[in-house]
Amino acid sequence: MKLTNAPIVVKDQDRALAFYTEVLGWEKRADYQQPGRPRWLTVAPKGQDLEFILVQGESKVDLGLGPEAGSGGHNIAFASDDCQGDYDAMKARGVDFTVGSYTKPVKQGWGTSATFKDPDGNIFALVQPNLVGKIFTAVSRLRR
Repeated sequence: MKLTNAPIVVKDQDRALAFYTEVLGWEKRADYQQPGRPRWLTVAPKGQDLEFILVQGESKVDLGLGPEAGSGGHNIAFASDDCQGDYDAMKARGVDFTVGSYTKPVKQGWGTSATFKDPDGNIFALVQPNLVGKIFTAVSRLRR
């Protein structure tokens, strides 16, 4: 199996579309509406197969869990080869990196991460594993 779509709940699809395409630089992949059906609007980071469906609605999940929750937090993580550089570029484009007590990239034993949110409070993380993080991930995969 391969994951192809994942939902992101947003209050206003047009505002969310502007954020994901104009601020984050993602691509709009699909935008249509069949009679009697909700609008099907998807976006994706350039070069990625996975598309995020911008579902209009009200989230029932507490999106307030930030990086302090560790791996128990609710976020979507993106691998980065340059977490600080990506943070700097995204911050300059107006991305909100104020999540919990975190406001900038954090270096940890496994690597560096920066947590940000969209205008609807959906939480995302940039993660750049160091050598320790890469070894841990490789060993974990071998154990499966």
